[in-house]
Formats: sequence, C-alpha cells, structure tokens
Amino acid sequence: MDVALRSLLDHVEVCIISGGQMGQFRTQVLDNLHATDEELSRLHLMPTCGTRYYRYEGGAWVERYAHDLDPEVAARAIASLERHARELGLWESNPWGNIIEDRGSQITFSALGQEAPLDAKRAWDPDGTKKAALRDAVQPDVPELDVRGGGSTSVDITTRGIDKAFGMGKLVEETGIPASEMLFIGDRLDPEGNDYPVKAAGYATRAVSGWEECVDVIDQIVASMS
Repeated sequence: MDVALRSLLDHVEVCIISGGQMGQFRTQVLDNLHATDEELSRLHLMPTCGTRYYRYEGGAWVERYAHDLDPEVAARAIASLERHARELGLWESNPWGNIIEDRGSQITFSALGQEAPLDAKRAWDPDGTKKAALRDAVQPDVPELDVRGGGSTSVDITTRGIDKAFGMGKLVEETGIPASEMLFIGDRLDPEGNDYPVKAAGYATRAVSGWEECVDVIDQIVASMS
C-alpha cells in the first residue's frame, strides 16, 4: 500500500478519510509511507470521518479544523453505547483494547476492541445486523448526533451532518478541485456504512472489499496517468 500511495501522490492530490483518529493515521499510514515533503504536500488527512482535517505544512501536520463534541453530549453518547451494548449482548468481556473511545470529534464503539485482529473483526458481524441493532438503540438517546455503522465491528457517533460527505465538500473548497473530478474509494459504501454519505451526495465512488483491492484500483489509476 505504501508504494501504491506514493505513486499516486506523484500524480494527484490524495485524501484519506477514515473513522480512525490522527494517532492511528500516524502509525498505520504515515510511519510506513516514507514519502517526500513534495508528496506529503499533496496528501490531505481527515480523521474521525472528516470531523478533523490536517495538511502538511513546514515539515509538520497542521490541524485546519476540528468539530469536537460537547462534553455533556459525548458523555451521554458513551453511556448509551455501553448500556445498549450490554443489553444486546454485544459487550465483549475480553476485548483487544478499548471498546469505546472518545476521539474528541467522534465517539467510536469497537465491539472487539480497537486492536482486534482483522480476521476476528470480519467474522463478528458479516451481515451488519449487530451494528444496526446497536445504532437503532442508541440514536434516540442522542437525537442531535448521527449514529452510523463504521468499520466491520464499529459504530461511529458524530455531530449531525459532519460526516465523510462533509469532508469531501471541504476538500473541494480547500483544493479548488471540482467534485466532478474526484473519485472516492471505500469499503463501506453500502447504506449502513460510514462511506455511504459520500455516495448519497453524488460523488463518483468505487467500492472495494478491503485494502488489497484498493491497492489494485490505485495501480490502475496510476497506470492510466503514466
């Protein structure tokens, strides 16, 4: 993935929008990317589903905006997640890391823990019914927020209207690149996924099954521009 991403950055502006926080972007992407300053200048980072935005300036990552949740509202969301997860039998007794994380601009429930292995995550809720049940139970408790299925085991809570489609709109503003010239690649473009708002907003999208297929798509794009 690091080689493919560097190749893409040599040709076009690239934005990574994910439910993870900036610390995860550093360990999972930046620490392994080994990109030049010129390549990093074309990279846009939007952690926590677009509720935060970072650009590389003067050798450092600078936060351009953050839409943090009100502390009282965040506390209510956290309490609701734990209560309903326990009621639904979705509270893991031996998780891999934290089950609930307050990421400032997003509350994330990770059913098996944030550090759960990929195989376990994929096997936990293959049809999405567990995440949907938790989402439907929590949403009435926090009507001012959006509760959505995130990754394979996660549910994300953000300020209503601040989602990946919002992030794409900000990307259009920041770069001056028309929305019609952007392509969004995601593995949760289904109606229950946190990528779906981008599709619903009318952006061109390409669905992938995971990072391996994403690399194939990137290679195809780079080849078409070479």
